[in-house]
Order: sequence, then C-alpha cells, then structure tokens
Amino acid sequence: MATEPSIRLSWLWAAVLTVTALLLPVTLAAMPSWAITAPELRTQGSVQDLQQDMRGRNLQQKEFLKADLQGFNFSGADLRGAVFNGSDLRSSDLSGADLENVVAFASRFESTDLHDAVFSNAMLMQSHFRDARIDGADFSDAVLDLREQKALCARASGTNPRTGVNTRDSLACR
Repeated sequence: MATEPSIRLSWLWAAVLTVTALLLPVTLAAMPSWAITAPELRTQGSVQDLQQDMRGRNLQQKEFLKADLQGFNFSGADLRGAVFNGSDLRSSDLSGADLENVVAFASRFESTDLHDAVFSNAMLMQSHFRDARIDGADFSDAVLDLREQKALCARASGTNPRTGVNTRDSLACR
C-alpha cells in the first residue's frame, strides 16, 4: 500500500515544527542578551546617571540592585520606594533622606550616616547596620532581623525632626 504524498508531507511538516519548537527555547537561552534578567536591565538604566553626590535628588522607586554605593552622598534625597537589594552603602551619607517603603534586602549600611532618615515601612531583612549613625532615624513599621533590631536599640537615640517619632520607639526598643 503506497502512502499518499499529502500524508507524507503533513507528517514531515509536523516533524519540522516539533523540532523547531523544541530547539527555539534552547537557541534563545544561549543568546547573551537573554542572559540578563528584567530587573537587572532596569537597574542598568538606573545606575547609569549615578554620581557620588546625589544629595537632595528625587530618586523615587529607582532600583540599585547589587550596586556599589560606598561613600555616596544621598543626604536629603527622596528615595521613597527605591530598591537597594544586595547593595553596598557602607560609609555613605543618607542623613535626612526619605527612605519610606524602601526594600533593601541583604544590603550593607555599616558606618553609614542615617541620622534623621525616615525608614518607615521599609523592608530591611538581612541588612547590616554596624556602626551606622542612627540618632533621629525613624524605623516605624520597618521589617528588620531581630538581631539587627536589638543592636540598633542598643544605640538608638533622638527624635526624627520630620515625623516627630522617637528612634527608640520606632524600633520598638524595650
């Protein structure tokens, strides 16, 4: 019994389409432009205009993922809703900055000037604040690791001039 030419052609097209469908994702994944995730692409755009002196700038909802921001001056900056995941902010100046609703997962704030900063509703899990200056900072409803919260309470003092909230109270210190 001979196979009809149209049946053989349909089978051949089905095989070609199947192989193409299987190989296309592998081919696209191997392309370098596809190796960068969407958040990393957005971050590249955010970081391009960064300068050491960012004081007083409007940086709302900017993303600084794994950014090296050591020694940067963000004093008085509006950073509401910004993302600093995995960023290094050691020895930076964030005094008086508005960091409300910031997400800073696993970020480094060691030896950073945070006096009079507002961190209300911030997500600060796995971030570190050793030797950071926090007098007058407002951490109301911020989420911190218990160990960091206790360490901050050991040196918390002052009242935030903008919110009127006592730093110890904002950290729920005993």
